[in-house]
Amino acid sequence: MRPPADQIIHKAAWLYYAQGMRQEDISDALGISRGTVVTYLKKARDIGAVSIRVPTGVFREDVLGRRIEDHFGLRSVWIIPDGSDGARMDFNIAAAMVFLDLVKPHSKVGLAWGQTIYDLVDAMPINEVEGVSIIQMCGNIGTSFQYRPDYCTLELARRLWAFGENLYAPLVLSTPEMAQALRREDTVRLQLERLKNCDMAIFSVGSCTQSSHVVKCGAMSEHELLDLTARGAVGQIAARMIDRSGQELDCDYNKRLIAMDLQDLRAIPTRLCVVNEVHKLDALQGAMAGGYVSHLVLTSGVAAGLARLLPMDTQEI
Repeated sequence: MRPPADQIIHKAAWLYYAQGMRQEDISDALGISRGTVVTYLKKARDIGAVSIRVPTGVFREDVLGRRIEDHFGLRSVWIIPDGSDGARMDFNIAAAMVFLDLVKPHSKVGLAWGQTIYDLVDAMPINEVEGVSIIQMCGNIGTSFQYRPDYCTLELARRLWAFGENLYAPLVLSTPEMAQALRREDTVRLQLERLKNCDMAIFSVGSCTQSSHVVKCGAMSEHELLDLTARGAVGQIAARMIDRSGQELDCDYNKRLIAMDLQDLRAIPTRLCVVNEVHKLDALQGAMAGGYVSHLVLTSGVAAGLARLLPMDTQEI
């Protein structure tokens, strides 16, 4: 017999996913708080008690999505409606379902890092996809943040019953010469070479605001970020600073990185970018201009921002 807590987790999952009950009603029915209901539903996904499959095709019916595809030369765009209660989790679940629709058996998937990627991985239900490998795209950060590159890689691998391969090097070295020497070491060199064999990549874009994760994790200082912004930086992809045209910035910081080369990212057939914050619009534009995005998942708020960039005759929704 299952212990009582385990029974309640399964009961909460049944009432929510099978019976369609609201979280408040489940809270009343089971005599637990609404916060506990949310925790139990997450636990049910984590242990594989439920397998959630959102019909992602409904997010491709938006006319604006098709216009964004045409204007920016993307293969597919999914627009996830903004909402109030639980909107961020709704977006993460939908983005995870898009990923599951795109990933194929025996795929080699390059995975970036950051809060957006961590949230997506955290929302991923247990699904076995045969023969998949998840490969870390960036070196690691020496902090306890949950969105560290190594954690994101191994957690996604766990949820897909896949092989996870970490990049055993720091994200940023103290000098370009040191970074260049480390990239020549066989262990790191071979790991970076294997990223070139990926057939899929999943990443977000980082902004150049003070809340940027490269600042919060200590990869660069606020002063350095301001300096790079003044020199034309609009955002980051896999920690690499890019300008508005999508070109990698010629700067000391980029030369000190241990991360996937952006030209190698551009060569991957399926490049899924996930963006859920409007302040990342400039970074997203740079990423699309540089040809790093083939598939895009975004909120309706971000899509509305992109709509303002469309020619006048295509702005009507």
